[in-house]
Amino acid sequence: MSLFSRFLGRRKIGGVAGRMLVANPDLTSPLSLQVLFAEPYRLDADRLVRALKSYHASMSEARCEIDAELGQEGTLLGMIGWGQHVVRLVGFNAPMPVAAVETCVAPSHYPKELKDRARAHRAHVILYYAGYEASPFDRYVALAAAAGVLGRLGALVVLNESARTSCPVAVLAGADAEGDVMEFLRAFPLLLLYCGFVKLDVEGVAGVWMRTFGAPLIELPDLAAHARGHEEGQRYFDMFENIFGYLRGPGSRLALGDTMQIGEQDYVRFRAPSKDEDFLADGGELLVADSIGAQDINR
Repeated sequence: MSLFSRFLGRRKIGGVAGRMLVANPDLTSPLSLQVLFAEPYRLDADRLVRALKSYHASMSEARCEIDAELGQEGTLLGMIGWGQHVVRLVGFNAPMPVAAVETCVAPSHYPKELKDRARAHRAHVILYYAGYEASPFDRYVALAAAAGVLGRLGALVVLNESARTSCPVAVLAGADAEGDVMEFLRAFPLLLLYCGFVKLDVEGVAGVWMRTFGAPLIELPDLAAHARGHEEGQRYFDMFENIFGYLRGPGSRLALGDTMQIGEQDYVRFRAPSKDEDFLADGGELLVADSIGAQDINR
């Protein structure tokens, strides 16, 4: 079977069984990350395999297939895989659309110099999860690992368009990770890559709305809260991370009307957005966290 047919998942073999990479035909809306390069990339199968195998012990049998003919034209089409993971690669020696890049770069938390380099990028590679892992979060971890490998091959920044966020790809490359790099990726703050944290200035509304994006893709609700000003960003970033940490625990859930203590003196109640808060709607589940007093906590 041709690479193109297996890229499209026309036959289900499963991961890298049979020494061939085959995309999972049952994934209709695959998770994706986008990786930016400052200069036109030079990627080939041998170079990618070496980088994969050196990244983590679980990738010791990693494989890579790239369409050589398209590669001569500056277009990357191929797959990488290890274990049950398969990742489609689609790349172009051309920049991504400006609006898409700005949406992800502007709200993110890293130096302006790197943001400017990201905006001036000249090539990009899109990573689509196409493997057989059941957990959406672990699919993202596999994509983050693939981005980290590309970070070792010259990439600058990794975007998550669905979450409206981005981060330096060097963080995922593993050079500074202490211990197991895969465990590092699993423990990586959700709001720095797997979900996004955005401050919204709404015309006619005092203060600032803080909210997440992309959390439903990893089976969590998006969260929002109304803050007094931008200076409260770190507080709400930490609050949302803590709530997500709770929700990822066994059997944990939140329903409308539930309350939670989030600090020594901080309490919130969760509700749906009101009719006047239609600017929060994006089609996914979202809970608004309103501050309440200790006397209002559910007992």
